[in-house]
Amino acid sequence: MKCTSILIKKNGKFRGIQRYKCAKCFTQFQLSKKKDLLLTRKKLWYEFCFQYATIDTLKDRYKKSEKWVRNQLALYQLPERNILPRTMVAIMDATKVGHEWLFVVRDPHEKENVYMAVVSSETTLCYQLAMQKLTQRGFVISALVGDGKIAVSWLFKGIPSQMCHFHQKQIVVRCITLNPQLPAGVDLLTIINVLTLSTETEFTKLFDDWCEKWDTFLKEKSLNEKTGMLTYTHRKLRSARDSIKRHLPYLFTFERYPELNIPNTTNSLDGSFGKVKKSIGVHAGLSHDQKMKMVMTLLGGNKL
Repeated sequence: MKCTSILIKKNGKFRGIQRYKCAKCFTQFQLSKKKDLLLTRKKLWYEFCFQYATIDTLKDRYKKSEKWVRNQLALYQLPERNILPRTMVAIMDATKVGHEWLFVVRDPHEKENVYMAVVSSETTLCYQLAMQKLTQRGFVISALVGDGKIAVSWLFKGIPSQMCHFHQKQIVVRCITLNPQLPAGVDLLTIINVLTLSTETEFTKLFDDWCEKWDTFLKEKSLNEKTGMLTYTHRKLRSARDSIKRHLPYLFTFERYPELNIPNTTNSLDGSFGKVKKSIGVHAGLSHDQKMKMVMTLLGGNKL
């Protein structure tokens, strides 16, 4: 075949040998026993990863033993990825896979993950290494989208950085919950809920007015009976305020650079992470190597 698609159909026989036709590139071909087995492995792996077919399902579908199915899945090798260097907006984020973290860089416009690395934890070093390796491969990053890690002034000097609106909202909600009891918390939740609907001017005014209104309230202190020291009474609320204040310069970068078409969330990458976690959940009990091969398939776009 000229492509790696599994979308094929039977196309008659020639001298008693079954011929096939690719529905994607329309190439006609016939398979030797070896090629037929390789194609079967591809189909098995595709159904296992993308269609969430279990071992029992595949065993019944192909009328083979469980051992045969497991062996074919283990023998399948991922094809090499040919990622062309380009100028791109980069979405950067990490997700936990088992006891490790997988750090991914995605091109949201081409919907392609261009960099993946297994790391022990998500730190600013992950972002620096990713940028360094992508630059060495010929990529030019015109803008960045990520969570709070990218909102570090010294990390990516000269590159526009966009803080994900969804992550910002989640940070605030973790501090004040979705059902705040204090009036100041209720007001702040109302403001953060209109973040994606507001312009930079509108949101900044709402936030500044809130800070001014509740400034005295947020400065209140209480005596800590254990330490005998005065501490801020509304620490969670102050943390939510400080998070918005710290990230505010990065929340509306997409407005200041309309020509770059910068997304204001990491949803493009988070959707891929969701598929990975669903597939791992369906196939509980995978070995570490099998799990990482599945993750690389799902995030690498190896749809065979």
